[in-house]
Amino acid sequence: MTQLPDGVRACLFDMDGVLTDTARIHAAAWQAAFDAFLEDRASGTHGDDEDLRPFDVDADYRAHVDGLPREDGVRAFLASRGIEVPDGSDDDPAGAPTIAGIATAKNDRVGPMIDEQGVELYPGTVVLLDALRAEGTPCAVVSSSANTRHVLEAAGALDRFDVIVDGTALKPRDLRGKPAPDTFLAAAQDLGVAANDAAVFEDALSGVEAGRAGGFGLVVGVDRVGHADALREHGADRVVQDLAELA
Repeated sequence: MTQLPDGVRACLFDMDGVLTDTARIHAAAWQAAFDAFLEDRASGTHGDDEDLRPFDVDADYRAHVDGLPREDGVRAFLASRGIEVPDGSDDDPAGAPTIAGIATAKNDRVGPMIDEQGVELYPGTVVLLDALRAEGTPCAVVSSSANTRHVLEAAGALDRFDVIVDGTALKPRDLRGKPAPDTFLAAAQDLGVAANDAAVFEDALSGVEAGRAGGFGLVVGVDRVGHADALREHGADRVVQDLAELA
């Protein structure tokens, strides 16, 4: 039996940093995309109040892009540096000085990095997923990443989940990204359960906020980087370092 409350009838998992070790890959891809943009910006005309220091793979990733849809992450990071660029469009080439161009540059790096470096489920995650399967508890992946299926396939874990709601579903289903609760609520609906009967598992502050805003029965913060207090402050009911603690 798992160590979850009796009322939990479904489990909704963020992917990067909760199920898989891909948060490091996303952080590195963001670093490469932002640093290329910042270097180009520094060599051209820019405002005196713009902060063009290189992207901090730890602090900037967690504070501004972790858990957010790509375009929202670009906006948040650039705003933190006092930089304004046009939104652009999906047709913008990778690296164009627009929100869309920077987002595309990041995404173009992720796929090859996943294939080169590989992906694994955290061992503790496997323990909990096995326990949930034995109990017959349905599970969903709720991620802002448009590469969710690619990552799960690389980890050999695609068949472990009944529902996937990821970055590719935002526009077609008119869903807002985290910290709005829309994607988690959509996953619960797809599984046929009410929000208060489902548990959310998140490592990002924006994701924990989404779980709390959606009225979910349990919001679990997964602390892999030493920010347990922040997870609680943003709405986590319980914080664990490893999901095996709940199996």
